[in-house]
Amino acid sequence: MKYLPLIALTIAISACAAQPPAGVQSVGQSQQPPRAVATCIAQKWADSSQQQVISQNILANDQAMDVYVPGQQPPNGAAAVVRPSYSGKGTWVGFRAGGAGGGNATGAISGCL
Repeated sequence: MKYLPLIALTIAISACAAQPPAGVQSVGQSQQPPRAVATCIAQKWADSSQQQVISQNILANDQAMDVYVPGQQPPNGAAAVVRPSYSGKGTWVGFRAGGAGGGNATGAISGCL
């Protein structure tokens, strides 16, 4: 009985972790690992804009990353949000506008899924 509060807390945390971040538009899923998807997005944006692209690790071992649109800066800039899939294997990808339009940005993301 003394473990009941710990079990309840674990279930509550798991439920929160299984939801996409607030303010992020879902773009799609990939069977590739998060690092491969994030690298693809960063490369496409860098090639098309000829600008530096910033990637930020959110979880250790490249399990979750934010890839910022060229010209955007952490922590609030427009970014691709790359996370482990919320349902099964693979990678979930979303887009946080952060004040910038997502027109070409989401097209590049879709090309990496």
